[in-house]
Amino acid sequence: MSQKARNILIGLVIFGSLAFLLYQIPRVQNAVNWRLEKYSIYIKNIVNPIGPVPTALPVTPRSATSTLLPATQSAATPTNTAIPTETPPPLPAQVSLDAPAWEQQTPNNCGPATLSMALHMYGWDSNQKDIAAQIKPVVADRNVNPEELAYYVRNNAGWLNIQYRVAGNILLLKKLIAARYPVMIEGTTSLDPNDALGPNDDLWAAHYLLLTGYDDATQSFTAQDSYHGANQMITYQQLETDWKPFNYLYMVLYLPQEEEEIKSILGPDFDEIQNRQNALTLAENTAKADPNDAFAWFNFGSNLVYFERYDEAAQAYDKSRTLTLPLRMFRYQFGPFITTSNPTAMTTCLCLQTMPEV
Repeated sequence: MSQKARNILIGLVIFGSLAFLLYQIPRVQNAVNWRLEKYSIYIKNIVNPIGPVPTALPVTPRSATSTLLPATQSAATPTNTAIPTETPPPLPAQVSLDAPAWEQQTPNNCGPATLSMALHMYGWDSNQKDIAAQIKPVVADRNVNPEELAYYVRNNAGWLNIQYRVAGNILLLKKLIAARYPVMIEGTTSLDPNDALGPNDDLWAAHYLLLTGYDDATQSFTAQDSYHGANQMITYQQLETDWKPFNYLYMVLYLPQEEEEIKSILGPDFDEIQNRQNALTLAENTAKADPNDAFAWFNFGSNLVYFERYDEAAQAYDKSRTLTLPLRMFRYQFGPFITTSNPTAMTTCLCLQTMPEV
């Protein structure tokens, strides 16, 4: 072997050894693994392109109660606003809470990162890594449900209470923030094109935000966004649009002695069953007003699942799938799979079990 060849071989061995040692650093390992996974999925989706969300096969209802809503058009599309029972004191036109230090999420970790920022506002001193280690130990896990976030708080931050509800609205968010309670919501975001997992990726993804302020003059909220940055401005209108696909879900942390105030702010929605009934009515009315609203049908199905009305839920989900749904919709919400697994559910959602990886 020539001297030049030996030098090249020695250099390769040294380079490989250094790369191996660097790979043992957890942060480097996570970054490398995430990119390898992303590129492998991208290549796979080039070979086998992602198609649209599968649509449902027609079914015949087994009973008169298992029918879709009538596709009637009302005079006006209902808006997601609260109906006050009494005249409340006027809210401040602008509120800004002291925001926590911004925390950039690691891959697929907006839930733990957002909860970490919220907990920091109550004196917690750890980070998203601690949360993810318990409720999302696998980096490739694409989703963290609100139940999992609430579980972490109840078992690891016992000095705090946490509630999550659906069918929220802009007025309610403002009331909570004006009372000095930051609010987590689950909505959607547009991914960076560099994070696309295929040439046909619609870049639509679920995303948690921590709201720490609002301003009526600009009609916007201030959001701590673990993906896009600190103190992001999002208009009331845009927030409602992004919030709708997740049933207007919101989460609030508070001290035990503050529960009566939280009950007063949430009103009937503090009762979980009543809250779900309100959400069911909202989704039903929205679907009636606009039969082409895929998210209204999906929310209608999810609220029916809560009440174990699986036949009707299956039909609502099937209706939503005849319309336009994002590619990642079923990564985050599992109601269609619940209806599929229930033996009494009259569903054609079996094709969801073979959804491509996105």
